Amino acid sequence: MTILVINSGSSSIKYQLFNHQTQPLASGQLDRIGQAESRHWLRWRDEDGAAQYWESTGPAADHHRALEWVVEQLDASGALDSRQPLTAIGHRVVHGGERFKQPVLIDESVMEAIRDMIPLAPLHNPANLEGIEVTRTLFPDLPQVAVFDTAFHQTMPSYAFRYPLPERFYRNYQVRRYGFHGTSHHYVAKQAAAYLRTPLEQLNLVTLHLGNGCSAAAIQAGTCIDTSMGMTPLEGLMMGTRCGDIDPALHFYLLREAGLSPEQLEKLLNKESGLKGICGSSDMREVSKKARQGDADARLARAMFAYRIKKVIGGYYAALGRVDAIIFTGGIGEHDAALRQQICTGLEALGIRLSGGEEPTAGDAIQSLHEAEAAVKLLVIPTDEELEIARCTQAVIGDTGV
Repeated sequence: MTILVINSGSSSIKYQLFNHQTQPLASGQLDRIGQAESRHWLRWRDEDGAAQYWESTGPAADHHRALEWVVEQLDASGALDSRQPLTAIGHRVVHGGERFKQPVLIDESVMEAIRDMIPLAPLHNPANLEGIEVTRTLFPDLPQVAVFDTAFHQTMPSYAFRYPLPERFYRNYQVRRYGFHGTSHHYVAKQAAAYLRTPLEQLNLVTLHLGNGCSAAAIQAGTCIDTSMGMTPLEGLMMGTRCGDIDPALHFYLLREAGLSPEQLEKLLNKESGLKGICGSSDMREVSKKARQGDADARLARAMFAYRIKKVIGGYYAALGRVDAIIFTGGIGEHDAALRQQICTGLEALGIRLSGGEEPTAGDAIQSLHEAEAAVKLLVIPTDEELEIARCTQAVIGDTGV
């Protein structure tokens, strides 16, 4: 079995190829779809195990041509050949609403449901759906599986996912909290259980996915009971360009007093706020550099970022009653030791105690950060959403007997 995992965006496609043991064979990305020159790169290992890299630019007018190019280059590299033909495709789909609580084999009814949920994820679901439609055209006989970002959070109780609004808005317009990054939260939770040699069903965890987009999850006995993102990815933690939680009355105030249109306000909160809004940069590496150089706004941005995460940890501790481990993942969570220190300092009364010093680890190794006798384990676990999608695809195909 060879599985191709596809994350189809509006102007880019990320992809990864796995063998039957879900070991990576190749990974690549194609950007600037629809522009004059698209950029396409691919990494793989040859028959001798040597790392190879290829990059090129060329026309990819639409997703159909882009995915044809992906398959052509996988063939040309030898990563995909007659000895290991493609047997299944797994797709990342951002929004599954309340219908999809697990990965599913894609058929016409599933595609129609994804289409129906476009109003809930207008920036993501159309591109995800386009990737599915094109690959079903290119590979009509291959089983294809949809893995939903929202699925892992569908175990939240109603008191966690409902908004305090009249019930008709939930019933008629599906207004509720869904949460995102579920594939990442589930993956690192399972990795933590394996590392701690404890069944996931016996663990209470707080998982922190910190990147350009950020979210937290409270996981009790292996199931999600709360998460920081809401009906959209705008709710929750402060992020690269998203504001996270703010007073909802600010919307009306800014519309009225600043003269913003609804479209301008949406752009402000999603694209011009968060780290970027406070210090002018959405990249935490750049923010950190500015802070070290004495930039007051950058220092403020990092302090705000850490403070909001600290509050969520405390809230989830109360919700869970007991926390066995806190997991840092995502680009910021995995690599910014100073920020982890900033987040954890002051939480010692909860049993959260960082060890005196961190030793950098290579590659995908899990790193323990806690003092030996600390009640709460602190772990850095690199996320791998593509691997999780490949495993889900393999499981669905096996379950359905395809």
